Amino acid sequence: MLADMRHAGVVPALEAIGLPRRLERLSVLASNLWWTWHPETWELFKLIDSTLWTDTYHNPVRFLRQVRRKALNAAVHNRRVLELYDRTVTAFDAYMNPAQTWYASAHPDRLDHLIAYFSTEFGLHESFPTYAGGLGILSGDHAKEASDLGLPFVGIGFLYNQGYFSQRITEDGWQEAGYRRYSFEDVPVIPFQKEDGQPLLVSVELAGRVLHARVWRIQVGRVPLILLDSDVEQNAPSDRDLTARVYGGDLDTRISQEVVLGIGGVRALRALNIEPKVWHMNEGHSAFMALERLREKIVAGATFAEAEARVQAATVFTTHTPVPAGNEEFPDWLIDRYFSQYWGQLGLDRERFIDLARHSQPWGQTFSMSMLAIRMAHLRNGVSELHGRVSRRMWHFMFPDQPVERVPIGSITNGVHTGTWLARRMKNLYDRYLGHNWMEALDDPATWQAIYAVPDEELWAVRRHLKRKLVAFARERARAEWQTAKRHPIQILAGGTLLDPYMLTIGFARRFATYKRGSLVLRDPDRLMRLVNAVERPVQIIFAGKAHPMDEPGKLIIQEVYRTLKRAEFGGRIVFLEDYDINLARFLVQGVDVWLNTPRRPLEASGTSGMKAALNGVLNWSVLDGWWQEAYHGENGWAIGDETEYADPDEQDQRDAESLYDTLENQIVPLYYANGGPDGPGGWLRRVKTSIATLAPTFSTRRMVKQYVETMYLNRAPEVAAG
Repeated sequence: MLADMRHAGVVPALEAIGLPRRLERLSVLASNLWWTWHPETWELFKLIDSTLWTDTYHNPVRFLRQVRRKALNAAVHNRRVLELYDRTVTAFDAYMNPAQTWYASAHPDRLDHLIAYFSTEFGLHESFPTYAGGLGILSGDHAKEASDLGLPFVGIGFLYNQGYFSQRITEDGWQEAGYRRYSFEDVPVIPFQKEDGQPLLVSVELAGRVLHARVWRIQVGRVPLILLDSDVEQNAPSDRDLTARVYGGDLDTRISQEVVLGIGGVRALRALNIEPKVWHMNEGHSAFMALERLREKIVAGATFAEAEARVQAATVFTTHTPVPAGNEEFPDWLIDRYFSQYWGQLGLDRERFIDLARHSQPWGQTFSMSMLAIRMAHLRNGVSELHGRVSRRMWHFMFPDQPVERVPIGSITNGVHTGTWLARRMKNLYDRYLGHNWMEALDDPATWQAIYAVPDEELWAVRRHLKRKLVAFARERARAEWQTAKRHPIQILAGGTLLDPYMLTIGFARRFATYKRGSLVLRDPDRLMRLVNAVERPVQIIFAGKAHPMDEPGKLIIQEVYRTLKRAEFGGRIVFLEDYDINLARFLVQGVDVWLNTPRRPLEASGTSGMKAALNGVLNWSVLDGWWQEAYHGENGWAIGDETEYADPDEQDQRDAESLYDTLENQIVPLYYANGGPDGPGGWLRRVKTSIATLAPTFSTRRMVKQYVETMYLNRAPEVAAG
């Protein structure tokens, strides 16, 4: 089935488009998200019609549906277009039909060892709204790397028709959320159909009613994603909107979504005759998947103990955060409402069912999705070394007979997909000095030692180019806002109209949750004002990020940042770029000089934005939390504070703020301007090269996914039966 999916034509919206014969495979390229990490494909569409490529938000499906015949006819006679088209098609065919992949070479006897990867969001591209933040970006990068390495891999998630919200910041700094409905004709999805041509549907029981979900596919290189969508006519209007938004609605909506993802996801795979050998729960949102597999085995005649052992043997679980909001829990009354007709099929009564994930706390009892996932998995991991230690302490109560250091939760530190996040100019530089085939060994530290041979002037020229691109992007977007929305001048100023492409530029972009302390750098505004306005050595800071629509404290932090940057004394040196998404993230992680990260230790499980920045020659400046705790060695960036964990949050904030200002004033600013201006600071570039050499190979999904294969996917419990 998976082999059939790999080459299954084009998306329906493009089937009737009459492309010129010479360019007819543009529809094939548009139908596979391989193009999202191959910039030559972007350049191809841009050459055909650059304005339309921008207007369609870099979406090749929309582009081909809207492109004028005149532009296509001109492209057929443009030698540059044809050469790039031929080169791109050849590269795509070679990728999809490889002579050998890493997985096939390393594990030739496990080619049928299929991994099913369940995730509530997949961040693949800005035009495909199936993600909210870091978890989704990680899932998308994981799928892309699984494709690159040739894993037998399938993802399971949702096809959201509204996705996550669009952010607007009012003149007073308050975040407003807006949603728009996406047409599936504009995204590269293919519906599964039954033999009679009718749409393939799966059904689940939800609190006294049956919900139906349509099954779709999107192809990510060699890897298919199976996506569920409840917007079908068989459902009630409220249920049709169930899969409209990422993390939307109340507890009823959330538990319903997770039933559809977990139980419906298993049923979709069964309907497609896909038989995984490994089931990966990426965060606890999909933990109901284990219950459905238990039910199948018990209905087939197994005892509960037998079924549980077989499910556990084939299941792995990744936890992504110690923050309560990321560890979903439901009150018992809601579990009664949704599972009273289900637990009998497991041979359990209510109390034994609740016991599967009973979380007793001082304020009451809940049903914990993370506990269910931990209990039903054979192997479990956090997403950095520090997060592994935090998780072992956090869930120690589930393993009372074990000392905390032996709690069975390991760690695999996150990584980023190099092809997706690396700027084209940086890739060209790496091609020249790391060797043309460096991408085949990008997780080998030896590959990156050649970075020290790159002439400073060439590296500095690329870095300046990327910063000019970022500043031009911000200015152009601010101008467009002024022309179309007639927004207040202060909002246009806040959008970056006064950014300077040659000034030391610091970036802070992430979800605005309280523990990420987005306003820490503003704790002493007078001191900050002196730093950013220094005549000879000025600094500018770019903020971006969203708070969850229901996170009022997070929105208040955005407002605090916005109200501060509005002060005339800052002179446009601090800006907030609204509506943070993959496109804006790409400009930021490639274009700033320093990437700032200020979580309250130890609440940052990993973080990946700083890894993307490092890949592009941006220096990290972070609290020693998450990935940075194991990445920092003194010469590849800067640390904020130390490894002390304070009982008093205000004391921790004060000490970290003092460290932050001292480092900025006495280390970062002097080093950047060491040569009297931004014409080639040799000391700065030595640190940049050290950062690239030490971070790029280790914090890549190439290393990460290989580690999952070797330590999780192929390391099953003693064989008892297929999962």
